[in-house]
Amino acid sequence: MSDVLFTNLIWIVVVAADLAIRIAALIIVPRGRKPTAAMAWLLAIFLIPFIGILLFLVIGRTKLPKKRLALQDTVDGMIAEKAAGLDLTPRRSSWPVWFDNLVIQNERLTRIPPTDGNTATLYGDYEGSIAAMTAEIELATTFVHVEYFIVSFDATTKDFFAAMEAAVKRGVTVRLLADHLSSTRAVHSKETFAELDRIGVIWSYMLPVRPFKGEIQRPDLRNHRKLVVVDGRVAFMGSQNLIDRTYNTPKNLKRGLKWQELVTRLSGPVVASVNAIFLGDWFTETGELITEENVPAALQPRASGPDALECQLVPSGPGYAFENNLRMFLGLIYGAERKVIITSPYFVPDEAMMYAITAACQRGLEVQLFVSEIGDQGPVFHAQRSYYGALLEVGVRIFQYPAPFILHAKHLSIDDDLAVIGSSNMDIRSFNLDLEISLLVRGSSFVDGMRAVEEHYRAIGHELTREEWEREPLSRTVFDGVARLTSALE
Repeated sequence: MSDVLFTNLIWIVVVAADLAIRIAALIIVPRGRKPTAAMAWLLAIFLIPFIGILLFLVIGRTKLPKKRLALQDTVDGMIAEKAAGLDLTPRRSSWPVWFDNLVIQNERLTRIPPTDGNTATLYGDYEGSIAAMTAEIELATTFVHVEYFIVSFDATTKDFFAAMEAAVKRGVTVRLLADHLSSTRAVHSKETFAELDRIGVIWSYMLPVRPFKGEIQRPDLRNHRKLVVVDGRVAFMGSQNLIDRTYNTPKNLKRGLKWQELVTRLSGPVVASVNAIFLGDWFTETGELITEENVPAALQPRASGPDALECQLVPSGPGYAFENNLRMFLGLIYGAERKVIITSPYFVPDEAMMYAITAACQRGLEVQLFVSEIGDQGPVFHAQRSYYGALLEVGVRIFQYPAPFILHAKHLSIDDDLAVIGSSNMDIRSFNLDLEISLLVRGSSFVDGMRAVEEHYRAIGHELTREEWEREPLSRTVFDGVARLTSALE
């Protein structure tokens, strides 16, 4: 065979392979995907065919493996069985119809019912929230459940670890779940898990990616939940990881970055819901079904009076058929009558969320968004910025929390009596790829506390005006737009 013929043959094979990839992409990629995500993937595949298809094969699947989906179905069935026949919302008849329908939707998607008679306290002080959890663990008599996206043994968390050690010595069962990739990438990770072994904590990784052990899945499907349950009587949840607020990384220390969080302490029947999420995740990761550490909601002490809160826990993630958190957020924003205030460190909404927010402004509501002035993740920060112009144009007020702090708190307040707090960001990742928990709360006392937190953000932050945004250099806004395209690669 001549060199010319051989060269031509190679070119024919390359062109045919390229054409085959493009045709296959047009058939396969759009299936089960939102148009924006499908278009982003197709763009990547058409511009860089071989690299694009490789990325698609590695991170193109947005659902967990079939075995894990089956385990999630088992967990949902157990929760539904425990909740059957429970009526823990005596004030339900006073709810607006739209809100009652939203709660029904949440329960159908998650199997978790609403409960009344709860109390909640907000902690905006980073060390203060860890101290509060430590104090509760020091009082533990039967069990402690700890679940975090990132776990680290450092100067900030050492008292928390010491409290777990003391609890184990008293005969308390202490279990801990940590997201595999995120926790093992943290500074001092080897020391952290060695310390857990030393003090006798029973622990397991969540969503481990260990191909040589047969644990293979999309590597960026992560468990992003953060929670602590003590004796089934008190629970903590929110945005904060179990690590120093600098995350101990040289990059953060050099920039002087510190994370600002919001955590809530809960008591009442809703604690059983938080505990159920831990027990379900423990079963999914270890195969161990724990029944003796389940405290039924009906047996929980219930608060009374005007400050008693009605709560519903809403877990979400790729183990569910639908985006439970996104659907709840949309329902709340469309149901709002006066005010919508969103706090999110990573605000990269999909089209449905943008329509809901802009429609709220267009029907005359006050809409505010709290974000960080600076970002810790460049592509996400620039993707977030790409939405500022459209939001400012319809009247959304954007407040930027000042550097060197990263506003990592995640919460939403609606009118005067509804709020959500939890681990979920307002971004495509939290809607589709990460396992999250969000707490829906109905009660003016809780919202009053959240309003005080929001006022703090407003007082120390800077309001970004439309005029200021229009002076942004073209070079930055162009990069923002490119980052926005890549953010849709679900």
